[in-house]
Amino acid sequence: MNVFEAMAEDPWSLDNPSGYINLGTAENHLLFDLLEPRLTAPRSITAADTHYQELAGSPSLRTALAAFLARRVFQTEVDPDDLVVLAGAGVALEVLAFALCEPGDGIVVPAPYFSGVDGALTGRTRAVIIPAPLDPANGFALTAEAVEQAILQADVPVRAVALLSPSNPLGHLYDEQTLRAIAEVTLKHGLHLIVDEIYALSVHHGEFFSCGQLAPSDRIHLIWGFAKDFALSGYKVGVLHTRNPDIRAAAQSQARLATPSSDTQVLLRDLISDEPWVDSSLKTARTRLLAAYDLTTTALTAAGIPYLPAQAGLFLYLDLRTFEPEPARIFTEAKLNLTPGTSFHTAEPGWFRLCYATHPAAVTTAITRLAAVLEG
Repeated sequence: MNVFEAMAEDPWSLDNPSGYINLGTAENHLLFDLLEPRLTAPRSITAADTHYQELAGSPSLRTALAAFLARRVFQTEVDPDDLVVLAGAGVALEVLAFALCEPGDGIVVPAPYFSGVDGALTGRTRAVIIPAPLDPANGFALTAEAVEQAILQADVPVRAVALLSPSNPLGHLYDEQTLRAIAEVTLKHGLHLIVDEIYALSVHHGEFFSCGQLAPSDRIHLIWGFAKDFALSGYKVGVLHTRNPDIRAAAQSQARLATPSSDTQVLLRDLISDEPWVDSSLKTARTRLLAAYDLTTTALTAAGIPYLPAQAGLFLYLDLRTFEPEPARIFTEAKLNLTPGTSFHTAEPGWFRLCYATHPAAVTTAITRLAAVLEG
């Protein structure tokens, strides 16, 4: 029986407090009460809404997305014609890898990075990821120097730099100076810059700076999706923003096999078009995310478990190097699923990602169990 089968057979709940706790999956479980009335309410569906849409996404959804992204995420004017709606942010990453790379070409990615990037960028495209290792001694701080070093030392042709901003798994926000420096290095070497901003609105400390505010370029491509900020991971809807007509054409061509349903597009169009609801919901989401982060860090500190402070995302990075726990031992003895840092291409063992956007009792119980294993 694998990890996920075990968790499915015996999941933690208030009625089953001894069950397995999954803090390894980056999903937001804090917002369903806000979403439920909107997702279950009667909707007006026209005949046109039941038919095929444009490969880039329905014009009405792209118009709504352009207004939403300009105001909320990219923080710059967005042309609906520069958007391609796809079945998730991972699809957008794959589309860009297909468009930019021949098999064997490289894409530089600062490490640690979310393991799903491997499959998205390389799984079918046969491109190669070139990690740009960040230094744990300074908290894995992102630098343009680390990115440029990876570009210069690559033993394959490099076509792009891909960045997760905010960071997954670190939960770091990147400031304007750092992002401008990375864009400058990327464009200086004639490369494309891919920026996945799927956690742009999942910020609990500080303010997000979008690469949409950089100087317009047909070599900068931005990605956002509904999975994290709106807690709709199962809806599988992402959007690619690019000013490059060739990339856009390639994305639309591939979208034939990765288009969200027309009904889903209508639902999400109406959701983000209701600005008062969006304003209120995002404000509540930030408040709840901050409360979850504070509860988690307070419990970790009380238990003597070190971690890296985070500012965004649904997770933080635990530093368990001094304890040297085996991931399998944490799962079997604590009945707790955490993702080890090796999955995120962290070279040194002992790092783990903990996802805390879930029931507070699950988080505190998990930390108590983890502390017991570490003490043992």
